Formats: sequence, structure tokens, C-alpha cells
Amino acid sequence: MVIFHTISELRAYLNERKGLTRGIVPTMGNLHAGHLALIKQAKASSDLVIATIFVNRLQFLPHEDFDSYPRTWEDDMQALSHAGCDVLFAPNEAELYPEPQTYKVQPDSNMADILEGEFRLGFFTGVCTVVMKLFQIVQPDVAVFGKKDYQQLAVIRSMVRQFALPISILAGETLRADDGLALSSRNRYLSAEERQAAIFLSRTLRAMADAAGIPNADIQKIESDALQVMRNKGWQPDYLLIRTQQGLQPIDFAKREPWVVLGAAKLGKTRLIDNLEF
Repeated sequence: MVIFHTISELRAYLNERKGLTRGIVPTMGNLHAGHLALIKQAKASSDLVIATIFVNRLQFLPHEDFDSYPRTWEDDMQALSHAGCDVLFAPNEAELYPEPQTYKVQPDSNMADILEGEFRLGFFTGVCTVVMKLFQIVQPDVAVFGKKDYQQLAVIRSMVRQFALPISILAGETLRADDGLALSSRNRYLSAEERQAAIFLSRTLRAMADAAGIPNADIQKIESDALQVMRNKGWQPDYLLIRTQQGLQPIDFAKREPWVVLGAAKLGKTRLIDNLEF
């Protein structure tokens, strides 16, 4: 695996390998097995896999601590190398944003200002802006994003489609621990007791899905009941919702559209997200 910290060096390397298809896996580091599965998926779909590590200030809200985001550089490098990554692009902030990034990608508010966007206003503007910039630098044929961040995947797909970017967006399945907890960089913040309790989020989503599968189910009641159940268990839920996979809009089961159950909730000080597709 070769490592580049500047755009010019990376571009020079890629220009020498123009005949190879490129796959990109953008990350903010602090990698776990879920990220490495995305690397392997990219490896199966392209000749040259480029992972990026960049902690993107633009997607942090004022009350979120950018400086305390965990940087695990040595572990990340070793993990990527063992996973078969070919190139690691790890620019610093001055390299990627040499001047204030006043030009930004504004995603569709119907998709970006709901769910995560309602509680992290402007988050997806930061995500789309950095992803667009990485796409322009790498010029990939394939990009792989995990379903764990379901709304992010949907927003990126929409951005690529509307800008007619010649990039295939691949979705990586969510990896889970043996008890069903979705793998996440945030899981490390859970205490031993919280880790045992954390599985309740995915179990709640499953219960919502089971209830929604009953004919003439009252979706709003299912959602509100689930919120109350989680609060009674000591969680602080932001949302527990049933939405269409396409567009993340309220579901109409009469249309027989694929749907997804999504949830975000704090357990102690740790905010977890999860989803289940149907």
C-alpha cells in the first residue's frame, strides 16, 4: 500500500495508471471491520482501491467536538494494508481546504433535512462537499459506502445521479457483532453495561418492522410507541421511523415499495444509529 498526503502526488500516481479502474472508500479513520469489508468490496469491483482518511470539519456542528474525534493512524494504516488497500490518501486540512470552502454542495432538503439532518442541521452539506471534492481528486469508477449510514448512502446516490457523475455507487452491508449490534466506531465509547444494553436499538427496530408487517398497521402509532418504549429503558431517542428506501419518505404500503426502519438514540453519552431494510 502506498500513502499520499498531497493531491498533486496522488494525481501523478494515478495518471501513471490510467488503464486501471479505480474504487474509492472515503472514511474519517478510526476504522473497524465494517470499513475493511468496504475495502474488500471495492477490491472485487475495481483494479485499484483508494481509501481516504480525512476528519472533515465541515460536517461537525458547533456543539460537536472536532478536536476530540479519535485519530488512530497507526492502527488504520495496518488494517487497510492487511485488507488489500492499494492506495491511502490522507491529506491534512490545509491540503484539502487551502482556503475557506465557500463553494459547497447543497443537497436536496427533502432528503437531507430529515432524520439525521433534522438533528444535525447542515451535516449533509459538509458530507456532500467533501465527498464531491474527493471524487474530483480521485476520479473513481466505483465508490463504496456502508448501509450503516443509510441516509448518507441515499444522499450520495442522489448527488451522483443529479450531477451525472460517471461513478457507480455500491452499498456495503452492515456488519454486526454476534448479538446483532451494528459495528460502529462509537461502540468503543460504551461502558460494559451500556454495551450489553445497546442491542436494544436493533431489537426495537425489528419489533417495529414486525408490527408494520401486520395488515392495516398504524405506522405513526408504531413509531410513537417505539419512542416511548426506548425512553422507558433509559434511552434518549432522536427518531425511530419507517420510511421508503427510495427517498426516505413516509411509507404507503399500498404501493408495495421497499422500506426501511431507521433509528438514532443516545445511550448514556453515546449516540448510536441503525437500520433494517425490508
